[in-house]
Amino acid sequence: MSLKIFVTATNTDVGKTWTTLRLMEAVAQKGVRPGAFKPIETGVVNDGAPDGNALLGAMHRLNHDTKELGLEDVVPVRYELPAAPYVARKGEAVDWADIHAAFERVASRCDILFIEGAGGVLVPIDETRFMADLPTLFGAKVVLVTRGGLGSINDTLLSLEALKHRGHDASLLVNLRDKRKDFERLTRPYYDDAGIQYRLLPDDLERIAETLANEVKS
Repeated sequence: MSLKIFVTATNTDVGKTWTTLRLMEAVAQKGVRPGAFKPIETGVVNDGAPDGNALLGAMHRLNHDTKELGLEDVVPVRYELPAAPYVARKGEAVDWADIHAAFERVASRCDILFIEGAGGVLVPIDETRFMADLPTLFGAKVVLVTRGGLGSINDTLLSLEALKHRGHDASLLVNLRDKRKDFERLTRPYYDDAGIQYRLLPDDLERIAETLANEVKS
């Protein structure tokens, strides 16, 4: 039984795929077989699926037990329109049976499965589900990726509140690929005073990977 981690974010282009790839690489160095799964990707033209292909390539490189898996396993549902799945599907029903089947194929070949959402926490998928509902669907723990600059406090608190409303205690990862100084000046003082727990990327990757690896091996 693999450990499942759902990687979501405060919005699109915050760094979910970048974070997932770094986490996969870090746990692989601890002797853990990583897997990657993105149930739905939009903005896919001619089966390009940029996020899915990046995740698939990393998984093949880091976990030889996944060599037989293809893009249809990592990203079972793909839409051309770069929009929320609810809009991108253009009225078609989401094939949840196909999503579950692909999920099981990947999960059976890894020790830890990173499940990447699309967009932010409350991105609508269909008439009944949002991205924040997927952790329950897959039995996954939640990681919330956020920026560190101006405006990120509001985005982070709103996302944490939405996740909590659905019963999820999310681990907060602050993506510091850029604007590190902004985080230190504009955001960190509030997080520290409010007692909000967080990890920094890429600074804390080693510690995060160690924690995940220990959980897998326990």
